Amino acid sequence: MPVWQGIYEELKAQNFVIISVAFDTGGVNAVKDWIRPAAIEIPKELQDIMGWSAELASRAAVPTYPCLIDEKHLVAELFNMVNVPSAVWINEEGRIVRPTESAGATDGFRQMNVETFQMPEDVALNGIQKRQQYVDALRDWVKNGDASPYALSAEEAGARVQGPTESQVQAAAHFRLGQYLFDQGHTEDAQKAFAEARALRPESWNYIRQSLELEEVGKASGPEFFAQVQALGDKAYYPPVRL
Repeated sequence: MPVWQGIYEELKAQNFVIISVAFDTGGVNAVKDWIRPAAIEIPKELQDIMGWSAELASRAAVPTYPCLIDEKHLVAELFNMVNVPSAVWINEEGRIVRPTESAGATDGFRQMNVETFQMPEDVALNGIQKRQQYVDALRDWVKNGDASPYALSAEEAGARVQGPTESQVQAAAHFRLGQYLFDQGHTEDAQKAFAEARALRPESWNYIRQSLELEEVGKASGPEFFAQVQALGDKAYYPPVRL
């Protein structure tokens, strides 16, 4: 999030607003260090993993735009978000211009060394190029509005949106049940409900990461998580953005 502050500062005079939403049942304590980090410097390894160029990373700062914490994952349900980072473009009239998509993130992190966090140079460069393309498309939309080639018409945006299936609705119900049980201290039963949600909607990495993190802090970025990512085989973790 600190890197997006630099982009926000650049574009805010053009009526551009960022609203950041953290999905975490753990609440403020679980995400406050990410929202308001003590150190702003972005290490080179993290820049490569996230696809941030040195120029964009150099402008990172503590966010001044609204940063919300969605303990119940309601925004994820409403906008069909199954992973982070995800983004939705909404214009001044409240119309969705681009439905949920990766905010320029790529699958390059799957090739990093999990012990050193270093990325192959060509993979890191590709990730930086893809992220830059997304940021440049955002800039074009902020400048040109509906005239931007990256702004979808209502028909085009609607064609990219699918309503929830019965399985997805059931998955959301089990996930909410798991959150309730977790809040009530019934950890074992909560994990059973989370497991059912994951089984019903295996493409939701939000469900996977949240249940792992509630089992143990840090587990959502540990060996169990990476084992499930590698189990994807040729399937994408982040579907490519269609700009």
